[in-house]
Amino acid sequence: MRTILFFLAAVAAIAGVITEDGAKLQKASEAGGSEGPVWDGKDSLYFTGKGRIFRLDATGKTQVFREESGGANGLLFDSQHRLIVCEAANRRVTRTEANGSITVLADSYEGSKFNSPNDLTIDSRGRIYFSDPRYGNRDNMQMKVEGVYRIDAPGKVTRILGSDSIDRPNGLLVSPNDRYLYVADNNNNNPGAARKLWRFDLKSDGAADARSRKLIHDWGDSRGPDGMEMDASGRLFVAGGLNHPHPPYETDKKKGGVYVLSPEGKLLEFIPVPLDEVTNLAFGGPDLRTLYISAGGTIWSIRVKTPGRP
Repeated sequence: MRTILFFLAAVAAIAGVITEDGAKLQKASEAGGSEGPVWDGKDSLYFTGKGRIFRLDATGKTQVFREESGGANGLLFDSQHRLIVCEAANRRVTRTEANGSITVLADSYEGSKFNSPNDLTIDSRGRIYFSDPRYGNRDNMQMKVEGVYRIDAPGKVTRILGSDSIDRPNGLLVSPNDRYLYVADNNNNNPGAARKLWRFDLKSDGAADARSRKLIHDWGDSRGPDGMEMDASGRLFVAGGLNHPHPPYETDKKKGGVYVLSPEGKLLEFIPVPLDEVTNLAFGGPDLRTLYISAGGTIWSIRVKTPGRP
């Protein structure tokens, strides 16, 4: 009951500020969406779940886009409208070409298989950045580092952040003009570990300046940040928090939903989502003013006043 009352109170608090006046959180798809929502720039939302990649079209119908996805997590379209996929179970990053064939962009680093590529972002030059944490069973890990990598071309991979800068990287986002790289550092399997959003200066050659690390927001001992996006005004929309505690690892002090932050980390608004876990989000719709959120095996949507960053 306490969680329900909190949820209703929070909905009332945000009405008409970030969201459209009278906007309500709605279920857009219950096909099993657990991660990776991304708008294709045309008429459909793609997302991952149940080992598949799904497509939610303009009519509201959900179809299977790719049956065997390799445990797909993060998704993103590049400038040529090719789908880039973090295949966590296959431990690789791939690109789906226009003819449907799969190109492997990265599957190892210095002779070791990746842990489980999780999320990704692309800069203005088309360089791909992805996180490589390992959640769950760690028995078959070949990497000693849970890092952030940059792909300049298929097979050309560079580690740009390692264990001296981050604990367990998850969501990533390159800011406008490629000035900053935001990294969600979310080690939610260990008490007292990182549940923080960091910002790093990004150099022109695509390297991250580890010395520039700046704390943007800290989720304390609750579930930390996951996926994130930015709207056209430069505000960060970050999935995180938890509605029900997971002792001894995570409390519910930071509730589950979308945390709207200024670029410097000031909490501007909170959009509550009733089901755990709130994992990722994307702006979509013809005007990019529909915010899609993956949580609890469901894709949710709510209308916002400011469009997402194109």
